Amino acid sequence: MTSYIHILGDSELALWGLRGKQRLERQLGQLAGVALIEAAASIPPDASVIYLRGDYLFDGRLLQALVDTEAPFILTTKTGCPVVAVRAHGDIADKVAAIFSGRLEEAEPSLPIRSVNELAHVPDLRLRKYDALTLLPIGRENRQSLEKELFSGSYKGVTDFVTKWLWPLPARLATKLCVQHQIQANQVTLASLVLAILAGLLFWHGYFGPGLLLGWIMTFLDTVDGKLARVTVTASRLGNVLDHGLDLIHPPLWYWAWAVGLSASGLLAAPLSVLIWLIFLGYIGGRVCEGIFELWLARFSIFIWRELDSFHRLVTARRNPNMVLLTLGYMAGRPDVGLYLVILWHGLCTLFLAWRALLAWREKQRTGALVSWLEGIDPQQDRHRLAVRVFIRRPVQ
Repeated sequence: MTSYIHILGDSELALWGLRGKQRLERQLGQLAGVALIEAAASIPPDASVIYLRGDYLFDGRLLQALVDTEAPFILTTKTGCPVVAVRAHGDIADKVAAIFSGRLEEAEPSLPIRSVNELAHVPDLRLRKYDALTLLPIGRENRQSLEKELFSGSYKGVTDFVTKWLWPLPARLATKLCVQHQIQANQVTLASLVLAILAGLLFWHGYFGPGLLLGWIMTFLDTVDGKLARVTVTASRLGNVLDHGLDLIHPPLWYWAWAVGLSASGLLAAPLSVLIWLIFLGYIGGRVCEGIFELWLARFSIFIWRELDSFHRLVTARRNPNMVLLTLGYMAGRPDVGLYLVILWHGLCTLFLAWRALLAWREKQRTGALVSWLEGIDPQQDRHRLAVRVFIRRPVQ
């Protein structure tokens, strides 16, 4: 069934370079079965239409929920302001406009009034987070808070400690510069690719310091490109393939290059071939455990199964924590020890993930389905729990 959507009005200012109506159009363009109607006069007779106010910021999950809803109703904000008319008939466009102006007495009796608080708040398992649904007016007085909300909402809730606590502020400033200079997310990703190759070449030839510098810049840009794509609603299949493909492939190649650089410099005590085997076995083993969990045991990441798994994700043997180990080894004058620590940490984390996958398999055999700890969480009432305080943002008011 096609969902006809008509946007009424627009915001006076832009958030991350997009006015409210333009952002809505991009968001809705990513949903299946949606037809945007520019003029009310072109609405098909007797069509069931969703009316949206263009001067409000909508959460993507909320838009999907509205499209999936069949029963007609008027949706209001937490303060009672009417913002959405769901499945209203095309011949009441004038009444809908009056409703959005606050004259609820002109509403059709067949359109019950519901608050956004009544809608189910579900976790975003794709981004491994739980955020309350956003439905807020766009105004000059709250522009900064809304841009901060959009940027914070673009982050994965469960990620490594570098991405979670070190990168947000500089990444937000870099994203702002990209928006101002019309730099696209895919361009940032391509820059990351170039830096990843250059860093690997420097590691291969034993230039660990310059390689680490370029590597850290690459990891930073790897954070920026995803945030830029989400806040500007420009995520694409090509960008997703480039970004995730790069993330998947380059880390073990960096460690391999680091080992070759150590061997050429005469700093490697262990046989090079043995270390290379250990590097790839540890890296691939961990990825296999993650894949088994997500493909055969559950439809979400292993890192959001239990709270323990989310805390493990902060330090698990992924690129950023391993870069910290390599950097510490280099700064101590022992780049070989940094590599040994990376290999050891990969092995320990792979064993941990294998144990967690085995426990998950037994749990699924016993209960029939696995459930993420994010499901059923109340961000306000459960603030006393450490995992909620660490991984779940407070809802914006």
